[in-house]
Amino acid sequence: MELYEHQREALEKTKGMNHVAYYYDMGLGKTYIGSEKMKELGSSVNLIVCQKSKLQDWYDHCEEYYGDYYHVFTLTSASAMDVFFWELNAGTPCIGIINYDLVWRRKELLKLQNFTLVLDESSLIQNETAKRSSFILKMNPVNVILLSGTPTGGKYELLWSQMHLLGWNISKELYWKQYVDIEYVDCPGSPTGVRADVVGYKNVDRLKRKMREHGCLFKKTEEVIDLPEQTFQKIYVPISSEYKKFRKDKVLVIDGKELVGDNVLTDRLYCRELCGQYNDEKLNAFRDLVESTNDRLVVFYNFTDEYEQMSKLTDELGRPKSTINGTVKDLESYEKYDDSITYVQYQSGAMGLNLQKANKVIYYSPTESSMLYEQSKKRIHRMGQNKPCFYYQLVCKSSIEEWIYIALAEYKDYTDDLFIQDSQYYVK
Repeated sequence: MELYEHQREALEKTKGMNHVAYYYDMGLGKTYIGSEKMKELGSSVNLIVCQKSKLQDWYDHCEEYYGDYYHVFTLTSASAMDVFFWELNAGTPCIGIINYDLVWRRKELLKLQNFTLVLDESSLIQNETAKRSSFILKMNPVNVILLSGTPTGGKYELLWSQMHLLGWNISKELYWKQYVDIEYVDCPGSPTGVRADVVGYKNVDRLKRKMREHGCLFKKTEEVIDLPEQTFQKIYVPISSEYKKFRKDKVLVIDGKELVGDNVLTDRLYCRELCGQYNDEKLNAFRDLVESTNDRLVVFYNFTDEYEQMSKLTDELGRPKSTINGTVKDLESYEKYDDSITYVQYQSGAMGLNLQKANKVIYYSPTESSMLYEQSKKRIHRMGQNKPCFYYQLVCKSSIEEWIYIALAEYKDYTDDLFIQDSQYYVK
């Protein structure tokens, strides 16, 4: 595996350490650093815990680079778990990959011994009382590798569970006493009558020193890349059973609406909608991506129903949002908050907007217009941008979306002729 200089540097700085945390920005290749560290540690038993949308990415990565030595398993089914433990008992070096929402349901994983634990997006265990967090904290790995671009979102009080995993033997009570400033406010009606509010932090330099002593490395994007560069990443999402049924029958009733693909245009339209607003996996992948960073995000989308689903999710996550579409143009949150999410409908905002305060774009669904696509990329990659630009494409696997992106990569519109010629591909 060919590593970049900053990735080699991370491994060199943590050489000889078996409890490490790579708190590196999105786009700096934490997967490569973490997996190479896992290989360096040399355990025959390895467990990777990640977001659901990253299961396939981790599996493909481990198969490509380590499949000659390790047997790689995605532990999302009971049968896969059985084979995984059978191979371990036979002495076979193995890598098991499972998502956070499932790991705590697999009680047999508590039996693992002498293993390396890798947590991708380790900030997801910051609430130690949550089921997934409390389960992971009960495990007894010999090696620990934490990966996150946003370990706390700037809230040091949320670090304790990760530091505990790294072997820092400090109680939560003492941690808070030494590093967190608390103000007690009267709160009638609560069990104690008072509420503890975090108002700041103390001994921050000592906290950072202790974190470094326990294997924490930090790296920001601007420290690494000759700016501004553009990086594109496809995040694959499985197609739904409804999509397959519609491709077969050309008719489908979903959410009380009848979809009839009686010509090329309606067929194409409904295929795109079934990849977006009617696909729960797409929204779940979007949630995972949003939760992985507190940076400003710009999100491009096509359909109103897509926007309404994402907007509701944004409110649930407590993130400020701005919107540019056919009826709304509101950039107040984009201008004021560095963790804002700005939703842009292609037809309304792909051209002319200056959004270079952000350096990350999510394509929730693709446009069929090459011009709009190329213009959309320039909203952040323009004069005044001093950071590398990252573009994340949420793509339904083996669907019309893959063929749209193929056309866009060739600077072509996704035309009716292309749709007809290649339609047999996504009928699968």
